[in-house]
Amino acid sequence: MGKKLCGTNYPTSICFIVVNEFCERFSYYGMKAVLTLYFVSYLKWDKDLSTAIYHAFSGLCYFTPILGAVIADSWLGKFKTIIYLSIVYVIGHVVKSVGAIPTVGNTDVHIGLSMFGLILIALGTGGIKPCVAAFGGDQFDEEHIKERQKFFSIFYMSINAGSVLSTLITPILRGDVKCFGDDCYALAFGVPAALMVVALAVFIFGSGMYKKTPPQGNVLGEVCKCIGFAIKNRWNSSKDGLKRKHWLDWAEDKYPKRLIQEIKMVLRVLVLYIPLPMFWALFDQQGSRWTLQATRMNLAFGESFTIKPDQMQLLNALLILVFVPIFDLIIYPLVGLCRIKITPLRKMATGMIFAALAFGAATLVEINVVKTVVEPAPADQSLLQVFNLADGDVSVKVAGGNLFQDPIKKLQDPSAYELLPLGAPNKELRFDVMFKETSYSCSHEFEERKAYSLIVHEKAPGIECKLVEDYITKNEDGNPNVRFFNTLPEAMNITVGETEFYVPQKYSMSANSSVNRGPYAAVRCSHQTKQCENLYLGLLDFGASYSIVLVEEEGKIVAKKMEDVKANNVHIAWQIPQYALLTAGEVMFSITGLEFSYSQAPNSMKSVLQAGWLLTVAFGNVIVLIVAEGAGLEQWKEFLLFGCLLLGVCVIFSFMAHFYTYVDPEQLSKMYAGDSGKEEEEDDDKKKKHDDIPLNEKETSTKM
Repeated sequence: MGKKLCGTNYPTSICFIVVNEFCERFSYYGMKAVLTLYFVSYLKWDKDLSTAIYHAFSGLCYFTPILGAVIADSWLGKFKTIIYLSIVYVIGHVVKSVGAIPTVGNTDVHIGLSMFGLILIALGTGGIKPCVAAFGGDQFDEEHIKERQKFFSIFYMSINAGSVLSTLITPILRGDVKCFGDDCYALAFGVPAALMVVALAVFIFGSGMYKKTPPQGNVLGEVCKCIGFAIKNRWNSSKDGLKRKHWLDWAEDKYPKRLIQEIKMVLRVLVLYIPLPMFWALFDQQGSRWTLQATRMNLAFGESFTIKPDQMQLLNALLILVFVPIFDLIIYPLVGLCRIKITPLRKMATGMIFAALAFGAATLVEINVVKTVVEPAPADQSLLQVFNLADGDVSVKVAGGNLFQDPIKKLQDPSAYELLPLGAPNKELRFDVMFKETSYSCSHEFEERKAYSLIVHEKAPGIECKLVEDYITKNEDGNPNVRFFNTLPEAMNITVGETEFYVPQKYSMSANSSVNRGPYAAVRCSHQTKQCENLYLGLLDFGASYSIVLVEEEGKIVAKKMEDVKANNVHIAWQIPQYALLTAGEVMFSITGLEFSYSQAPNSMKSVLQAGWLLTVAFGNVIVLIVAEGAGLEQWKEFLLFGCLLLGVCVIFSFMAHFYTYVDPEQLSKMYAGDSGKEEEEDDDKKKKHDDIPLNEKETSTKM
């Protein structure tokens, strides 16, 4: 008998298992929290490819538990499976972290290391998923049922604790810590890797205290063999016109009736699983599409507190802890008082509706979010805005066009870009500039799909035009972009926060760089020969792109701020309703679904249903992968599509649920309990007779 905790019936070994699970979940969710932004910002993939790879990884994490269960049940046992696959897990984390170090190879090396690391992580986390909780349950004696139930509650809490803390911490490590001159993804992946090393070390440290059960045989494999035999036997007997009540009854020639009856019960539940992947297709987009949506929103709560876009995911884990007792203790009893019969399948259908409503809310948010986004120009067109730095109003006309009808005032911030027709992929256009009743002309080459600023300034004997290419794409981490235009005769060095700008002299533009969001009342600047007074830039807000013109006024250098791309004006708090709706849907769908599945299957078949449940999550991620890469829709239309698809699936699921008859697996156990010995004798006699008859008679017997 193993050691107990402080005189209780709790084995000491469960402490190591709970700590192991906390560290492992921290490593998994911490890595996954920053994964989408890593693809977009570090590997420079577009949003659709980033979403597709994110969900391909998530799907693989839910396919591999089947492999882990087979290895544990048929070969290594749970303990060795956890050890060996955790080592694979650690190697994956290390490879993934190395791939995020900019000095290690080129982009192709980073992509290769990242993909190899993610595959190893998927094998590790998925492989140990079905083993750890079951291994913890194995530590208890059969008579300590209440203690085992409390252990699973503590185990579940450790999962949520690891998820909440990691989703809070790793985005801070990514964004607030700078390494190699940029966001520190190597640290954001390295800390989860270290936690996985701790998880493995803790688990190994407790090895002398564990109760280790040998492999019991693979139930899933036995079920597959039975189904395969029934199909084969029915096919071989179809020519003789023989019939049986159920197609699985054709397996009675080889397998016991109890097993066949249990498989029938499981298949009835698995058929109900067919529509379920659509729910997970919506649910798992919290870490991909919803995180990308958050990057284009205002992330500030007051003047001093801001959150990272990838931190919003922790809201789901927090709301789960709040919603579970609210639903169990308040909502379900109140609905019951209204004489509405609450069944598990009705709860699940309602959960689907809530998830669809969440994507309806996400659609409304997205429609407003994109109002501040500058869309690239279509083919054979460019985008153009004009900065007037001359000492007076100017009028700008494009040869053969009707743009810029109104005069442009000095240092006027352009309200929006104008579409400039080219009629070809590249074209040189002439501009006529009217200044103080004198017309000047200038010509510049334009390229389709790009955005430009035409800067008009005085230069003896008249007006000069300078064309610069603009950066209109919002930063994926939500921070603003800044560039400086110098009208002074000397070059300048400017430091905005931790970002340094070199601004060439005489009407030249600096490079475009990202800076942290915030108010900048006193920015350091210097000439090549002397210091200058601090510049006032004001608030550089989330999602904006600024062109800051440096001019001299009354002997002082002054910064004039132009907003090329508008700041994000939809607050991140508007994502809270969609998270609340989706989490409410999760409580009714996911928790109820597991409860329903376990209540409708015999004890020996629960692992089969667990495998089926995990596969619904995997196929849900496959659906997102296909839509993200194949549909090519605007984001708000894609959200609306997913919501409508889930409502349609909900109707189908409700129709299927209407014809489902609930069963009690305990009745099956009682029905076969008294007949088990008799059935075994019949099976032995059947096998003996089957071996004694000639080959041609064996075939006839099998067909019957």
